[in-house]
Amino acid sequence: FNAGYNLSRVDFSPTIKQNLHPGMTGGISLRYTTEKYFSLVCATQLEVNFAQRGWNEFIEDGTNNTYRRTTNYIEIPFFAHLGWGKEERGLQFFVNAGPQIGIFLNDKERYGFTEEFPWNENYRPNNVIQQYGKQVENTLEYGITGGLGMEFKTAIGNFIVEGRYFFGLSDM
Repeated sequence: FNAGYNLSRVDFSPTIKQNLHPGMTGGISLRYTTEKYFSLVCATQLEVNFAQRGWNEFIEDGTNNTYRRTTNYIEIPFFAHLGWGKEERGLQFFVNAGPQIGIFLNDKERYGFTEEFPWNENYRPNNVIQQYGKQVENTLEYGITGGLGMEFKTAIGNFIVEGRYFFGLSDM
């Protein structure tokens, strides 16, 4: 089983200023070791995860307006896994790289405003407002993902810390 925390943003054209959007991720990981060369372990790894992504707009119009959109996905990455170090018990450093597909589940928009400054779309940077209330058009996403990490293998289980980056190649 795996669980983690992710930070995401979405690229728009024209651009929209954003802060990173925090979310959770978790799922199940399956790994099959195919080859062992001295201290190098070659494996394939398949995961099925639930992931929260999205974006937080950085609105600088002096109104205290905020906009946050959370998108939920089932994501399935398939990795080539290369590890260096102990195979059974001990510390192993690794690299994961491969393709990933995702299936859109749902999303939630959150508009923030105060009574003094009601929601106002008139002063957005680049006058970009098409994303407000717009439905996700493509429910299947694909891209490439990779990560670096270390795994500590013990008698009670394996404990992993990994930094991962996903670059989506599809449009929402």
